[in-house]
Amino acid sequence: MDFIVEYLSFFVIQGEGGDNNAAKTFKHFQTLDRYDYAESELKSFLDGEFTRICKRKAERHPSTDSAPTKIGRFIVEPGYELDSNPNYNTFQRLRQSTSAQEFHGFADELVRLYMEAAAVRGGAFIVVHATPNRHTDEPLLFVLKCDFEPKIARITDEHNLISHVEMAISARNMKSIQYPLMPEEGMLEPWELKIHQASHARYFEDFLRFVSYEKAMPELMSDHMLEMVHEYMEDKWQGHASEAREQEAQQFEVWAASEKRELQESWPQERVVAAAERLIEQQPNLSVAFKLGDWGVKGPLAEFGQSIHFATYNGRYIALIEGDGFQFDRSMSPVELLQPPDLLEVLEFVGKKKEKANEAASMLDNLPY
Repeated sequence: MDFIVEYLSFFVIQGEGGDNNAAKTFKHFQTLDRYDYAESELKSFLDGEFTRICKRKAERHPSTDSAPTKIGRFIVEPGYELDSNPNYNTFQRLRQSTSAQEFHGFADELVRLYMEAAAVRGGAFIVVHATPNRHTDEPLLFVLKCDFEPKIARITDEHNLISHVEMAISARNMKSIQYPLMPEEGMLEPWELKIHQASHARYFEDFLRFVSYEKAMPELMSDHMLEMVHEYMEDKWQGHASEAREQEAQQFEVWAASEKRELQESWPQERVVAAAERLIEQQPNLSVAFKLGDWGVKGPLAEFGQSIHFATYNGRYIALIEGDGFQFDRSMSPVELLQPPDLLEVLEFVGKKKEKANEAASMLDNLPY
């Protein structure tokens, strides 16, 4: 994917820290047009980055809220158009600039907005107007932030060996905004943009105050689960209020709010499988993870009721996982040499363990004090 860079504004932010009272300043170094850029050192530094940013994958519902790459959508009130969004208008002015001077003016507005964000760090702030000429005539806007790299040295000569380099930057951990989103080559989505911030600090989310992001998949699935619990309660109680209903509702609230949740033993298997199918329709790759005793297990949610089974036997929980063969990928253990017994033999062993535990507890209870 080749890009023609029409305009580029280069700023340097000086001053550290998330303290809003800390001194933070910025300086405009230069704004380049197409011909200036072609002759500048920035060309070799940035040319590959535009393609990398465009091709970087982003999930609309990422697996975690701290995913480094996200898709954002401009927020508008019902009945209003895109041009009612301040962030959209700022980006559009930059995309529609017709001279380097005009572009510099709008880029200056953008960096001033960025300076109001929390935890702004020193570094290079670069705003780029570029067109992927093989796919569309519509320009893209890139906002790039390179933090200063500490302790950078440059080899000089055989006498001094190295010299310290002030304000060194690297593309390695570059943060970026791409607008508009390009879901496929040549296809642009004016309502959406893509941010990448490989850092725990949410610079761009704080900076773009009128952009929203979809919920991470775990939170989204939790919302769907709570909807199904609400449906179950309405089905069961048919709108009748009672103390028993309040107790059950409170039980579900405690369960939903707990980080380490236990088996609730509320729904029959058929309802659980049906609920799992509803979730899988929305996200086929969902998994289920659980611990039984000291053992941790993770597998596809679609396999629950198929090759993953939960059961009770003689007062003990059992997780049954069936498959065509075992694989071991860590250091060797005697377990790998096992000739597996029949399942009924294992169940008999489990039952006797429980009986022995009950007998021991009974003997302790009957001891004279």
